[in-house]
Amino acid sequence: MSLVVQKFGGSSVADAASVKRVAKRIASYRKAGHDVVVVVSAMGDQTDDLIDLAQEVSPVPPPRELDMLLTAGERISMAVLAMAIANLGESAQSFTGSQAGVITDESHGRARIIDVTPGRIRSALDDGHVAIVAGFQGVSQTTKNITTLGRGGSDTTAVALAAALDADVCEIYSDVDGVFTADPRIVPSARKIDKIGYEEMMEMAASGAKILMLRCVEYARRSGVPIHVRSSFSKHSGTWVTDGEIPEPFRTASTKDSTMEQPIISGVAHDRSEAKLTIVGVPDVPGKAAEIFSIISEQEINIDMIVQNISTRDPGRTDISFTLPMTDGAKAIEALESRKDSIGFDHIRYDDQIGKLSVVGDGMRSNPGVTATLFRALSDEHVNIDLISTSEIRISVVTRAEDLDRAVTAAHSAYGLDSDETQAIVYGGTGR
Repeated sequence: MSLVVQKFGGSSVADAASVKRVAKRIASYRKAGHDVVVVVSAMGDQTDDLIDLAQEVSPVPPPRELDMLLTAGERISMAVLAMAIANLGESAQSFTGSQAGVITDESHGRARIIDVTPGRIRSALDDGHVAIVAGFQGVSQTTKNITTLGRGGSDTTAVALAAALDADVCEIYSDVDGVFTADPRIVPSARKIDKIGYEEMMEMAASGAKILMLRCVEYARRSGVPIHVRSSFSKHSGTWVTDGEIPEPFRTASTKDSTMEQPIISGVAHDRSEAKLTIVGVPDVPGKAAEIFSIISEQEINIDMIVQNISTRDPGRTDISFTLPMTDGAKAIEALESRKDSIGFDHIRYDDQIGKLSVVGDGMRSNPGVTATLFRALSDEHVNIDLISTSEIRISVVTRAEDLDRAVTAAHSAYGLDSDETQAIVYGGTGR
């Protein structure tokens, strides 16, 4: 008997018919002899609807109360799914994040998991129940307030529970058949990846591949939890995310580990959620960059790509550009402008009409010419590059937003990633 943790996203439980379909899948695992823990997201777009409701009532909702409101969506999902499972003759019990022992820090809206104490979940399993847990939520260790983990938090909930329960696998279900070499909504010829390592998956997640959230993959790597990415709308084998072997009970002829050399590039990811901020005319003296990024850090803003150039107008000054989440743009500008005299810069330029393209692959370490291939492909499509950032297994470039789809398609073809088989299917909505 194996212990399986399964996570179902909003598109997988969007309505009553979808909930019944998911319940049948869970019941089939129980009948096969597995212990099952299920983590669910809110139904469909319910979280967005609740955010809209909150903003209609208050332009700036108190974070504590907003978290209390948003967790209602997952509580509805867990209860109706437990009912559907019971209707199939299997016993199920539902638990909120706090009841499941998900302990977090006190940061509302983007809390981080500190610990998981799944005593009640273990007891439910021992008593023969399917345990259903509301994803995306926990309870603060210090204030005991309900917290939420941010977008994609249900993925992290599932992996954290899998680690705490020493589960054999964590299955993440969405509306596509696995991890693809590019977003099949943009590149229909994208190929499904059968198996990918944690490091490559982390780079793809950080670069905008929304099939898995970065924090989820980081947690899985630290804990050694194998992730199986699948669609709740099909029976296809999906994608395994692990550095080790696929667990024996879940191996099939199509998922056995291959001894063949992996491709140079695993995939092409893109991100439309970032903006570029340029601080023009910064005095070119030691300490100014530290001051700027300390201000950004104080606002708890995550930055991505950074480029510093000598100012074209004054050799004694420099221009510093960086990318950041578009939602944090106004906050960053306000914080920097308030310290303009101290820093001594000239002015700020802000651009939210950009897109980021990243190519990711472990084969970059030992294969020259990867960068040239990307730049040649973009040049052939007349796509201009604004910023460039690299790591051992990733190259990222910033382009104009209107050029991003063409850039992704061109890069995907340039690395020979197009599939000759049937086009990838997107069964549901957003995949989240």
